[in-house]
Amino acid sequence: MLKTRITREYGVAHPFVSAGMGFLALPELVAAVSNAGGLGLLGASPAPPPAVADMIRAVKGLTTKPFGVDLIVDTSPIFGPFTVDDHIDVCTAERVPLVVFHWHVPPRAWMERLHAAGTRVWIQVGAVAEARQAIDLGADAVIAQGNEAGGHCRSSAGLMALLPAVIDAVTPTPVLAAGGIADGRGVAAALVLGAEAVVVGTRLIASQEAYAHADYKRRVVSASLGDVTRTNIFGVEWPDQQMKVLANRVVREWAGTSQPTPAQSDPPRFIGRTAFAGMDYPLPQFSAMLPTPDTEADLEEMCLPAGDSVALVHAIQPAATIVRELMAEAEAILRRRGSTTD
Repeated sequence: MLKTRITREYGVAHPFVSAGMGFLALPELVAAVSNAGGLGLLGASPAPPPAVADMIRAVKGLTTKPFGVDLIVDTSPIFGPFTVDDHIDVCTAERVPLVVFHWHVPPRAWMERLHAAGTRVWIQVGAVAEARQAIDLGADAVIAQGNEAGGHCRSSAGLMALLPAVIDAVTPTPVLAAGGIADGRGVAAALVLGAEAVVVGTRLIASQEAYAHADYKRRVVSASLGDVTRTNIFGVEWPDQQMKVLANRVVREWAGTSQPTPAQSDPPRFIGRTAFAGMDYPLPQFSAMLPTPDTEADLEEMCLPAGDSVALVHAIQPAATIVRELMAEAEAILRRRGSTTD
């Protein structure tokens, strides 16, 4: 069994962390990964604090294992700040073992409040300068996210270049690897480069427990590397952000246009509906909301995040099977090459 600083310090069996994918990484997936010996992350943003509290309690009802809460640090013109003081209050009151911040580094006061409550804090970064900022704030670990990652990703560097550079910059703080990891080969490569664990997203979209629309899961399974592209057309709720997505009809229609982002119609054109935080949400054209089982819309018009690792996703499986397969494959590869993580 693979053992690293993350497995030892966080009391988990495997150096496997599920990405905190908004709308998709909900309690069932979080608990399934943690129960399988990994560390599940709850995709909390952009849910309001009471909804996050409910989700945390739901996770606790499904697992006694360690898990974390993923929070975005930025502001939406529709939802307002994705993370506010009340989110931190929820995490401290619920004694969440781990909080992960993404996009921007958080205020120092949030870090101090979480640490005072016994919560460990990781910060996901896409550049060495951001990693150094994270360490200055007292992060307990850093996630290096390469540009292979699906969804919102600001890194300009691939994981194989970014990961060792971040490790060199923040040693002895543990570094986790994210972006493009969907099989044991990717896990083994990241560990050999010095990562203490891997963060897996795209592979888990095609898990039985992911709260993703069934057709979205099927599209991830059937996609090849050439079906993934970068775009900034999605983002009524979070404008002008680059995303890596599956190239469906709306993406292909807007590919190569000189306009930086599509103009919104007036009045807005709606492409369907979904549910968000227990409320009905009409989907405007170019929405960044993801298709879930609550969604009624043409997926050719929707945002379908996926990373470069789609070519390695071949079936919809239980999350526990995905955890076991990646860990077993990686261990076999490392043993054949005489490598160890102890």
